[in-house]
Amino acid sequence: MTRPAKKGKKKKIYGIVYYIPISTLLRASRVVPNDRVAKLGAFEPRWSEPNEENVVTVSNPDPSGVHPGVLLRELHHRVTNGVAFAIDLVSAAAIRVEATEAKRALSDVVELLHGYADVHRALATPAGDTLIHAATFIRKLGGGMRRAVLDRMDIQLAFATQSLALQPERCWHLGLVVHELVMHAARHACFDGRAGQIKVKLTRNGALVNCVILDNGSRPARDVSDRELRIAKDIARGLGGRIEQGFGAEFTSIVLSFPLTQRERDANWTIATRQIRAPRRAKAAAPSDAALASRQAADALGGLLSPSRRPVAP
Repeated sequence: MTRPAKKGKKKKIYGIVYYIPISTLLRASRVVPNDRVAKLGAFEPRWSEPNEENVVTVSNPDPSGVHPGVLLRELHHRVTNGVAFAIDLVSAAAIRVEATEAKRALSDVVELLHGYADVHRALATPAGDTLIHAATFIRKLGGGMRRAVLDRMDIQLAFATQSLALQPERCWHLGLVVHELVMHAARHACFDGRAGQIKVKLTRNGALVNCVILDNGSRPARDVSDRELRIAKDIARGLGGRIEQGFGAEFTSIVLSFPLTQRERDANWTIATRQIRAPRRAKAAAPSDAALASRQAADALGGLLSPSRRPVAP
């Protein structure tokens, strides 16, 4: 902010305004000659009373002022438009061509581009500050990956997820890591003639989130270096977590672990409390059903025990 000096003169150069007391300049002039002070200070001071102030303005070298999030959304918008334009061009070519094989090949390209468009939309930066259900977000992302890549490689993608609420940006970061790790498994896994399978497990243990990417590929074709997963590990550190790897004869697993924020802890505790209370209300409303289920469980268990230890149903 600028404010008029009570005494003396002020000199302006467009940019950021600083107030420099004359006494400070006087002390500097005792060591450096006046002409040198003028060059160092980017202006020539006019001496007056010791309590006088001069207003100095220093130019800002990068006055763009554009938030990085705005640039990221603009880049995402341009890529989306570019993919849509490519889909239109290939679709038009598929309509014009007469050869059956060429028409089928172009249709496959259109389907492939639609899959990549789905992945790109799923990985868009979320807007707002409302918590996001991470399981829904990850499953939607997986649908795009199936359509774009995995189905064409005959790799099955399965999910085992718990209810988990995350802040929008952190959920987006989780999606970026999952996408990178799933695609990494699809590129490098050696299934040795087996049907390729990749499983994503998302669980919460107290205040800790665990996301496991597990596939049934063997280790010899998977000499994973830190460089290949560097971006995923950097994102994991941004979440306050880490990535660990495990190998076996016929499996490979990569685990992302990170802690919840206090806001996420409170929200997930509320969700868990509601999920616990709902079955209790259902049992209280239908006691006969609960008794029937208990009797059936006792009968099933009794079939595995000796006759002397079988429980007697009420």
